[in-house]
Amino acid sequence: MKAIRFAKPGGPEVLALQEVELAAPGPGQATVRAKAIGVNFIDTYHRSGLYKLPLPSGLGTEAAGVVEAVGEGVTTVKPGDRVAYCTAPVGAYAEAHNVPADKLVKLPEAVSEEVAAAAMLKGLTVQYLLKQTYPVRNGQTILFHSAAGGVGLIAGQWAKHLGCTVIGTVGSDDKIELAKRNGYDRLLNLRQDEWVTRVREWTGGAGVPVVYDSVGKDTFMGSLDCLQPRGMMVSFGNSSGAVPAFEPSILSQKGSLYLTRPTLFHYASTPGELQAMAGDLFEVIQSGAVAIAIGQRFALADARAAHEALHSRQTTGATILIP
Repeated sequence: MKAIRFAKPGGPEVLALQEVELAAPGPGQATVRAKAIGVNFIDTYHRSGLYKLPLPSGLGTEAAGVVEAVGEGVTTVKPGDRVAYCTAPVGAYAEAHNVPADKLVKLPEAVSEEVAAAAMLKGLTVQYLLKQTYPVRNGQTILFHSAAGGVGLIAGQWAKHLGCTVIGTVGSDDKIELAKRNGYDRLLNLRQDEWVTRVREWTGGAGVPVVYDSVGKDTFMGSLDCLQPRGMMVSFGNSSGAVPAFEPSILSQKGSLYLTRPTLFHYASTPGELQAMAGDLFEVIQSGAVAIAIGQRFALADARAAHEALHSRQTTGATILIP
């Protein structure tokens, strides 16, 4: 089969399409033939070496497809089942992948493989952010960065469904209308607007109870300044670079703030947690409360171009690879 591999950390240019042998599924595993593969920022962190992997390595943790074979002891899925995954060991950028069966979720008939590959990691991220890390409440005003990104578009719709007033930020004016169509009440351009001042104005000087920030270095301190006393800063990514070291006392100076750096893998660490979160996600998709926007499709062989597009911050919605 064909798979994307890389032998050293670096930019998108280190990615190469190679012919590889795929072994039969081992005990507890299932072979999933991919129909669509999710592209996520965590993939760029693995590729660059920010999150270290043993090399050489495959890439990607999210895909949807059909079970081709199962290993010894697997009873939860069978050949022919339509499934998706997003917390499996790396290697999803491939025509097929052996995945622990307890990392798989079955797809409802109404959810396509492309939608699942675009929605699993991003949608489950939104699920834990809005309903577990800081459970938002009806009537609250919240701030969500990267409103036009794959996570942001899901978050805007889901937060609006939960009764929030949603302020979002984008990197360019051409993304504002897209974000407005996906649940955001007010939008700010990080590169032009005095966004901290505007957030304070829009909340009557009080600030917001929570900021969800996947941008990192460029927005971290400003995000703290948007929070009301005892507000929570949820830092769940760093697309602009890692947040520099800082003194924890700054949290007390700015209002006894809370700071957390969550990851999906700690929220979906058991099969029960994963299945419950996926069920919640599929429910809001099937109800129509959340629509999944696939902004870009690339062939598997063009994974390098997909990463270049992601780094340019010109993408909107989800990016997927088609084997």
